Amino acid sequence: MKYSRLGDSGLVVSRLTLGAMTFGESGHAAIAKLGLAEAEHLCGRARDAGITLFDTADVYTGGQSECVLGAAVRPFRGEIMISTKVGSKAGPLYTQSGLSAHHIHQSVDASLKRLGTDWIDLYIAHRPDPLTPLEETLMTFDALVRSGKVRYLGFSNWPAWLAAKAIELQKARGWARFVTGQMYYSLLGRDVEHEIVPCALAQGFGLMAWSPLASGYLTGKYDGGGTSDDRLANYQPLIPIDRQRGAPIIATLRSIAEARHVSVASVALAWVMARPGVSTIVIGVTRLGQLEDNLAAADLELDAAEIDALDTASATPLPYPKWFKGRVLADPVHGLVEPHIQL
Repeated sequence: MKYSRLGDSGLVVSRLTLGAMTFGESGHAAIAKLGLAEAEHLCGRARDAGITLFDTADVYTGGQSECVLGAAVRPFRGEIMISTKVGSKAGPLYTQSGLSAHHIHQSVDASLKRLGTDWIDLYIAHRPDPLTPLEETLMTFDALVRSGKVRYLGFSNWPAWLAAKAIELQKARGWARFVTGQMYYSLLGRDVEHEIVPCALAQGFGLMAWSPLASGYLTGKYDGGGTSDDRLANYQPLIPIDRQRGAPIIATLRSIAEARHVSVASVALAWVMARPGVSTIVIGVTRLGQLEDNLAAADLELDAAEIDALDTASATPLPYPKWFKGRVLADPVHGLVEPHIQL
């Protein structure tokens, strides 16, 4: 297993994080399917392989994920780290969602109880809250760190401008700072490269890439047209799956995988791990075989030609204003620099 700092913090994490969205049996049948015995087996193997970070959320399988994960890692709790999240709708009441001081304090205590632990290593704002003042959220998070209930902070699914504003506020007020952004990042979803990645590099937080296999699509198992046993044919994932755009990506992944004698999934994971700003990637598994396959990706390093081929196959049109900048710089009449000067 390889390790990296989470951004510019002092927290060192494994390059692979084991996600626990599949832990518990009360959620969607296509995702949540693991009881305690299976979770103990997977977590034990992950720990033995060197994985040090285990990720969950208060809303996964109605809280069961935290309960199962906490029980599964209890024998070696002091050797590993747990990240969980707050902010998504955890109940029927208006007060059971968002990032208000009221909900955060309620949620952290409930998560600690379900996890069966005295502290949370990494506490993550699951989504933005447009109703709560940002200062209230950040001040409450800081109080949790000072109390010892939480050690590090992060955000998930936030736009870059909001993350940057939050971190500047944290610096100015002397509050505990966000050290990670947990964001969707895969060969099929490279949106974070336009704003979030530059923000991460500038502000010093590390990326935790969730769904690096695009809900399993980038394993190459679901590109045959959607048969009755195709999980993606019967389950609508949270992320968009564009099979037409994905076809050349799968073809390139398969070509590299065959030449390297590794799985398609391993190549897809290795590509994400090699991206600038990425500290760790969150893998979700339901079987030991899947975990072993994902573990192999930790030691797989793609060469420049392979990365270039995957970059080309997965390229997307640049958003404004990036395409405007590119056109202006390339225009010999209206360009901002002389044509002979290289930028």
